[in-house]
Amino acid sequence: MKYFFLFLSTFAFAQQTKSVDFKTVNGHITINPNNKSINGDVTYTFEILKPIDTIKIDAQNMTFTDVELKGKKIPFTTNGKELLLIYPFQKGKNSVQFSYEAKPKQTLYFVGSENTDNLEIWTQGQGKYTSHWFPSFDDVNEKVIFNMDIVFDSKYEVLSNGVLKNKIEDKNITHWSYQMKKPMSSYLLVLAIGKFYKNTQKAKSGIPLEMYINPKDVVKQEPTYRYSKEIFDYLEKEIGVKYPWKIYRQIPVSEFLYAGMENTSTTLFTTRYVVDNIGFEDRSYTNVNAHELAHQWFGDLITAQSGKDHWLQEGFATYYALLAEKEIYGEDYFYSKLYESSMQLKQASKTDTIPVLNAKSSSLSFYQKGAWALHVLREGIGEKAFKKAVKNYLKKYAYQNVTTQNFFEEIKKVSNYDLKNFSKVWLESSAFNSEIANELLAKNKAMQVQLEVAKLRNKPLAEKYVFFEKTLQSDVYFTVKASIVGQLMKEKFEDKKQLLRLALQTQNTQVRQAVAGTLQKIPEDFRADYETLLDDKSYQTQEFALYYLWNSFENKRSEYLLKTTDWVGFNDFNLHILWLSLAISTSEYSGNKETYLQELVSYSSTNYEATTRQNALEYLINFNVINETVLKNLVNATTHHMWQFSKFGRENIRVLLKNPEIRASFQAILPNLNEKEQFQLDRLLKE
Repeated sequence: MKYFFLFLSTFAFAQQTKSVDFKTVNGHITINPNNKSINGDVTYTFEILKPIDTIKIDAQNMTFTDVELKGKKIPFTTNGKELLLIYPFQKGKNSVQFSYEAKPKQTLYFVGSENTDNLEIWTQGQGKYTSHWFPSFDDVNEKVIFNMDIVFDSKYEVLSNGVLKNKIEDKNITHWSYQMKKPMSSYLLVLAIGKFYKNTQKAKSGIPLEMYINPKDVVKQEPTYRYSKEIFDYLEKEIGVKYPWKIYRQIPVSEFLYAGMENTSTTLFTTRYVVDNIGFEDRSYTNVNAHELAHQWFGDLITAQSGKDHWLQEGFATYYALLAEKEIYGEDYFYSKLYESSMQLKQASKTDTIPVLNAKSSSLSFYQKGAWALHVLREGIGEKAFKKAVKNYLKKYAYQNVTTQNFFEEIKKVSNYDLKNFSKVWLESSAFNSEIANELLAKNKAMQVQLEVAKLRNKPLAEKYVFFEKTLQSDVYFTVKASIVGQLMKEKFEDKKQLLRLALQTQNTQVRQAVAGTLQKIPEDFRADYETLLDDKSYQTQEFALYYLWNSFENKRSEYLLKTTDWVGFNDFNLHILWLSLAISTSEYSGNKETYLQELVSYSSTNYEATTRQNALEYLINFNVINETVLKNLVNATTHHMWQFSKFGRENIRVLLKNPEIRASFQAILPNLNEKEQFQLDRLLKE
């Protein structure tokens, strides 16, 4: 029955777009962080194309007052999901005004607090979620020009789509006015509020590039945004169509749900990618940066008409991001990433039976297989023809919705390429064509070696030893050498010892990291070699090295802890949290264990971001350092808006509940939890 209602709603809205064309919206909103509510006044202008008696605006759990058509009150009703305007609408231009209030349960997120001076408020509307905080349209085919006025505390920066047209301070309150010139789908509407430092550059084309960062992370500004201008300039040139908006912003926000989100003119991304020079080696924002920027054309300028054509957004953004990285890191990098995704797709095709042209397909298919399809097409018709077709496609359908057929029509104008077979193989089949993929990969010399290494996977080490030895000593691209290390994982140590030493001698961070992560029990005669990894400029490598050395050599634990006392790591404190865990668990280490424990437990509390909390909780649980506070913090994790963290909380509680003593401890804390926490824990106790 639920599906039937969904079909009717979708059908009804599709019918509405044939009768009504919404043009602009002016929103004037105020946000209250104390009760996590929003209220405002909204004005929509629209044109009636055919007479209609009811107009729908999506609005989840909102209350409305003062609903007026051209200044006169009209009948309206709500059903918890929509605002229904009831009136005999006739052909012509109209405007409707109304006031609304909402307390969104999702989409508008409040992170931190004013009391702890870390308040951030941001939105994530992709899917059909903007209607939870702003009356709008869940249908991506209804594109509107958004203009937003936001009133908020003057201590904070307030950011939205488009150009900042006005900013008026009135005592402690500031009125921010943002204006768009072109239409967009509602899911691309954004709001971001926080204390940010701004750095502005200009693209070759003159577009302002605003790059924001938390003031405490200003020293990380350059490595975080490294290559941003180069990526922007490259994509404008490569795509051949000028950036379609007047400004481009990037803002890292705390506890963001995904890697990044391409809101029109304003990308939000996770603080995971806020890094220093060392962190850049492990967590570069470069790919996400390029991917979200590419979406400003593929997704924002033109938007897929339905989920079936979602690859027109994600496949294009993935491929153009890879092309941008090729410009920065070179051809070997480009082909190594194609090889990596080909391996993932080959493995996934064994179980994933849903092709790209299906709304229910996996992210791997939409993103990586979609990108592969474009690479095959580009190679098949030639770069010049491909670029011409893409340029024509973007210009023809600018600010509109598109289908795969629309794209194919532009390809047909520049080439006689067999699109029917192409679609059948790359878009309509669940299989991944490794034969074609390998032919294209083999155009690159490094990948020729990589493919040879892959063929040897199931061969005895003795048969491939000489080849591996020669390859590790060559100047072939580092990913090939890292894959050799990967093949050595299950081999006897004595048989592979010299190859591992050669891998370390490459002095390549990623190859050495492969050694660090694949040798979990370290023999004494390799200890000195392995200890050199502690000095690598990589937080990920250092984390592997410290843990595995500590675990392998009990008599040297204190020595390792003394050497690494001042380690901090990424912004989730990965190295310091590991250090605290090891220090607490090392009986002979002469430190204040109680102080260490208190600090480690504090990292699992709500004072820190979810990634930090999960990091701390993992070590606390793994080292069996569990007390009442840890259990409460674990339960709190189950209520978090980040599904990955809430899932982590639930899964670990399920395991811990198998221990009768810990189950009793959970039952003891239940009455002292808040309502959401009680609900989650009670449900888990009853499983």
